[in-house]
Amino acid sequence: MGFARKRTGSDGKGRYLACYRDVKGRIRSAGTFASERLADKAWQRAEAKLAEGRVGDPARGRMTFQRYVEEVWLPNHQVEPTTRQSYTSAIYKHIIPEFGSMRMIDILPEHVREWIAKLKANGVSPAMIQHIKVVLSAIFTTALNDQVTFLHPCKGVKIPTVPVKPLVIITPEQFDMVYQALPDNMARLLVETDIESGLRWGELTELRVKDLDCDSRILTISRAVVELDPKFHPDEGERFLVKDYPKDKEYRRLKLSAHIVLKLQAHRDTQHLGPDDLLLLFMTREAENQGFALFPTPMSSGSPSLTTRADSTNTAPRAATVRAGVAASTAALPAPSTEHNAEPKAKTIPAHPGFEKQTQMGIFSKTGSAARYGTQR
Repeated sequence: MGFARKRTGSDGKGRYLACYRDVKGRIRSAGTFASERLADKAWQRAEAKLAEGRVGDPARGRMTFQRYVEEVWLPNHQVEPTTRQSYTSAIYKHIIPEFGSMRMIDILPEHVREWIAKLKANGVSPAMIQHIKVVLSAIFTTALNDQVTFLHPCKGVKIPTVPVKPLVIITPEQFDMVYQALPDNMARLLVETDIESGLRWGELTELRVKDLDCDSRILTISRAVVELDPKFHPDEGERFLVKDYPKDKEYRRLKLSAHIVLKLQAHRDTQHLGPDDLLLLFMTREAENQGFALFPTPMSSGSPSLTTRADSTNTAPRAATVRAGVAASTAALPAPSTEHNAEPKAKTIPAHPGFEKQTQMGIFSKTGSAARYGTQR
């Protein structure tokens, strides 16, 4: 139940503060009026709106954008750790410098349009502009739902066109040249498994022995590992986070060919791996024993990186030789065909038994961090 509270102004005249209680029972103000009758009407209107779920705390809209983001939005917004890392980077690099000091209720569509025009003039790519506008829009969607603001400043604001670029298609011969430049059979097994399954890097490196049923040849993808800045990891200081679900948050099952299952089975038996052991872990150990570290790095392509161990100096020439070999092989690759309408020709790769079959195309996906290779069964 609301009420009017009498106050005496600096001029000695009486004023009436209209008070009502919010959904948590806290006393809120609906304004100050010259008469008790007007104050009573004000708190009654506020209570009516509260009952309809259409009133928030006007004071929240007067907080600055930076304060709202840091104290309200970021701490409570539920997103994946990798998404939180990406959002935080975009917020502090592109959004807070523009809107941080402004009050939430003062940010209008015209300000967002000016900001986007400024980003474009500064050479920010259309794809990046799209990403940071998504972040800004998410912030104001929450603010609008929570009645911090009553206007969504991103609605109707256009961004530069983001062109959809085609995937780069390589031929089987091009793939074979890169394949032959890999340092050892274990690295080739990793690539063959990835080509066969089309898994993303985080899914491939988190495969456990129990995920593969050798009898049915069914592989179950139920986890993924991601690399994070340690400050965004739930366990402070850690770099890699294992998620109990893969991309798209649902398990997938696929059937592998007989030849790759036999290779993986032989690898499992040779290394005496248990059901919960990482299926491809010993590949990394063998590479490290030879002076390499084969592990996921934050590269734009998401492909594995061949580097030397930080504490080893005598292995640098060998690593440099392999990197040079891969670079030379890649540089020697003929340019892929640009004839999009041409029928793909069947190719045969004689380098290893698993690819002694007719194939249609090879695709290295930039977005999935996994090599994808289409084969005819």
